[in-house]
Amino acid sequence: MSKIDPIIERALSGERLGFEDGIALWESDEIEKMGWAADRIMKKWHPEPITTFVIGRNINYSNVCDTYCRFCAFYRRPGSGDGYVLSNEEILQKIRETVDVGGTEILMQGGTHPDLPFEFYTGLLREIKKHFPDITMHSFSPAEIMRMKKVSRLPLEEVIRRLKEAGLDSIPGGGAEILDDEIRRKISRLKGSWRDWMNVMQTAHRLGMSTTATMVIGFGETFEQRINHLLRIRQAQDETKGFLAFIVWTFQPDNTNLKREKLGPGDYLKSVAIARMMLDNIPNIQSSWVTMGAETGKKSLQFGCNDFGSTMIEENVVSAAGTSFKLNTNLILQLIREAGKTPAQRNTKYEILRVFRDGEYTERDFVMQN
Repeated sequence: MSKIDPIIERALSGERLGFEDGIALWESDEIEKMGWAADRIMKKWHPEPITTFVIGRNINYSNVCDTYCRFCAFYRRPGSGDGYVLSNEEILQKIRETVDVGGTEILMQGGTHPDLPFEFYTGLLREIKKHFPDITMHSFSPAEIMRMKKVSRLPLEEVIRRLKEAGLDSIPGGGAEILDDEIRRKISRLKGSWRDWMNVMQTAHRLGMSTTATMVIGFGETFEQRINHLLRIRQAQDETKGFLAFIVWTFQPDNTNLKREKLGPGDYLKSVAIARMMLDNIPNIQSSWVTMGAETGKKSLQFGCNDFGSTMIEENVVSAAGTSFKLNTNLILQLIREAGKTPAQRNTKYEILRVFRDGEYTERDFVMQN
C-alpha cells in the first residue's frame, strides 16, 4: 500500500481531506492513481457521462494597466503607444458576432486602467444590456473591481451592487494566481493581497452573484502554498457557497518578465485531480485546454474535470505569452466524444442548454479573422 492509498480511500468515502493529505498527494508521483480517484469523485457529482462547455468570447476592452505583473505579456503601461481602449461600438460588434453563433457568455476583462472612471464600466454594461439583454456578462476580475473601488471612492459592496444593477451577472476568478501574499509580492507586488481577491468574491456571493475560482501553478510556489490556496477557496465556499467552478492552469512564461520553467501536462493533471479531491464543496472543475492544448484538455476529463470551459472565440492574454490553442465548437464536440463523453452546451450557471447526441454538430462556427 502506498502512502496516498488511505488518503484516496478517505476522499472516496466522502471524508474531507486536510493540509497534510494535500501535501502527501502533491509529493506523490502516482498521477494515474490520483486521476482514477478524482474521476470517481467527479462521477458522484455528475453521474451522467456528460461534459459541458459554454459558447463564449473573451473581450479585452483595454490593455492599459498599472499593476505591472511580472508574469503578464499582455499589458501596456499607461501612455504607451500600443495601449488601447475599445469603443462601445467595437465591443457591441464583438458581442453581435458571438450571439450570431449561439454564444451566451462574454468574459470581458482589461487591466487596471488608472484613467477610466467608474462610470465607464457601469455605462458600458448598460449599453451592452440595452442591445443584448440575454447575454451573460461574466466579467471584470477582482483586481479591476478593486481599482473601481479606488477611483469611485465607494465601499466595495456598493461598487459591486452598482455593477450588478448595470448588468454584471457573474465574476470570473482571474487574478487569484496563488492565494499567498509571499508569492503575490514576488510576482505582482501592486495587485493586492489574497484577502482583497477573496473579499471581492465573497461580497459578490452575499449580493447573490455567482463567481468562479482559479489557481495558477508554476510561479515557484511551494506545495504548502498550493494547498493553502485550495483550503482558502474551500473555506470561503463553506461560508458563502458562491463558487460554481474551479479552474487551474499552468503559468506560461514566454514573453514575460518572470522566467520560470514551463510545467508539463503531468503537473497540470495532478493539480486537477488534487483539486477535485480537496474541493469537496465545488461542483464543477473546468479543463484548461487554452493553456494545455486539446489532447491534455481531453485527458483531464479522466482526471476530475466535468467541463471543457469556453470556446474562447477570442483570447489575447494567454496568447500574448506565446500559448494559443484555438478550438472551434465542432472540434470541442469531437474531443469530448473522443474522451468517451457526451457533449452539452451550458450557460454560465452550468445549466444545460443543449445536449449533442452522436454525430450531431453545430450549424455554424466562428472563424477568427487575422
